[in-house]
Formats: sequence, C-alpha cells, structure tokens
Amino acid sequence: SKLVESGGGLAQPGGSLGLSCAASGFTFSTAMMRWYRQAPGKEREQVAFISFTGARTEYPDAVQGRFTISRDNEKNTVYLQLNSLKLEDTAIYYCNARLYDGSGGTYWGQGTQVTVSS
Repeated sequence: SKLVESGGGLAQPGGSLGLSCAASGFTFSTAMMRWYRQAPGKEREQVAFISFTGARTEYPDAVQGRFTISRDNEKNTVYLQLNSLKLEDTAIYYCNARLYDGSGGTYWGQGTQVTVSS
C-alpha cells in the first residue's frame, strides 16, 4: 500500500488521539499531504494540509487550534494530533498524498476510525 493510517480509536469529549500515516512507494518529500475525514451521511472534508517541508500548514475553522498536522520526511510519515475532541469529530480519517514530481499522482489511505463518545 502507498499510505497506511493508524492510531484511530475511541476517545471521550475533550480527549486526544494521535493519527499516523506511513507512506511508501513514492518520494515522500515531493508530496503535499492532507488529512480528510468523512462522517456518516456527510461528504468527505479536508481537515489539515502540510507542505513539502512542513513549513506551511492549513486548517479549516472547525478544527483550527485543536488539530495539528506534522510530518517527518526521514520516516516518510505524516501525523495528525487531535486535541479537545468533540462529538462531531467522529468520522473515518483518511490520509492523502498529492505528488509534485511530474507524475501528478494522488494516493489515499484506507482510513482509520475516530469515535468521540461519552
């Protein structure tokens, strides 16, 4: 697989979880990385973006200040730290890679479930 997520699970409101996405089969440093999520009955939405070196990150208002994306280009891994979790953060979280190596390739992980419940 190109992207493999891990780290999902069950958390209480106000709690934290850490997600990881391990990449293989392409030059990780040429990929801009994103995390998306999809809740039941809703469209998939982007929740975090990180540039090639990690110098730039972006978040939508819904998660700004609570989620943190980071990457380690030596370990070919991108991370998403989820803090101050809310019930509405419950979703399947997907890792996405968009390559800028001339191939234009895009890869998705299989997803990892995050459930926030009291």
